[in-house]
Amino acid sequence: MPDENPQGFLARFKAMPVDSTPKTIFVAVTLCLFCSMVVAFAAVSLRPVQEANQLRDKRINILQVAGIYEEGMDVNAAFTEFFTPKVVELETGEYNDEIDAVTYDDRAAMQDLTLSVALTDDPAGIGRKPNYRTVYLLEAEDGSIDKVILPINGYGLWSTLWGFIALEANGNDIFGLQFYEHAETPGLGAEVDNPRWRTQWNGKKLRDEEGDLEITVAKTVPPAGQEFHVDALAGATLTSVGVDNLVRYWMGEEGFGPYLERLKEGDA
Repeated sequence: MPDENPQGFLARFKAMPVDSTPKTIFVAVTLCLFCSMVVAFAAVSLRPVQEANQLRDKRINILQVAGIYEEGMDVNAAFTEFFTPKVVELETGEYNDEIDAVTYDDRAAMQDLTLSVALTDDPAGIGRKPNYRTVYLLEAEDGSIDKVILPINGYGLWSTLWGFIALEANGNDIFGLQFYEHAETPGLGAEVDNPRWRTQWNGKKLRDEEGDLEITVAKTVPPAGQEFHVDALAGATLTSVGVDNLVRYWMGEEGFGPYLERLKEGDA
């Protein structure tokens, strides 16, 4: 005959009905703890795979904007073969060979108070300007620079757009532009991914003969002429303004301007 007055906590707990409140709470808490442990373990164990996939995706975009990506190619091998990453000090436009360009994290640097400065005049909506950014040099067979790929970012309507712009060796002619991460409105602002819109950038120029920055994303052709104009996205005015702001910021004096000047003069 079972003990009608079980002694001890465990004994009393076991004697409770299955659907009692304490047992229900115990099962729920135990299940939550178990699930959180599984999720934490998965997050930690899969982090290297996630980071490798993110790096591969980034490199695919660099290869694509440079016009040398082919379906099925070994992305990492092709990137290593074709590109030389370099860290540029934005203020001077000079390379900093003391920083490892392979491991330097541009995005993390923007949040690092020792590697960036807060902006008061911030047309691109980036918050903080990094002291250094990584550029990617595509070299010709003779060892000269064929193209340079520059990272760009800025706020659109709903999100920060992250991408790359490819320039010819003169630092002025645009070869291509491509975004690899954003959360703009599908069918509207997300049309920045539309190949037909991206193609507009090919062959455009950043600056006129006087050196003034004229590249513009707008509904109408600017006074500087068609060679500096990219059509704004239909129905996505704020995203278009955001792209215009971020491109002009990073191609301007506060961004890669000093570096592009050195590139033009052959000093980079």
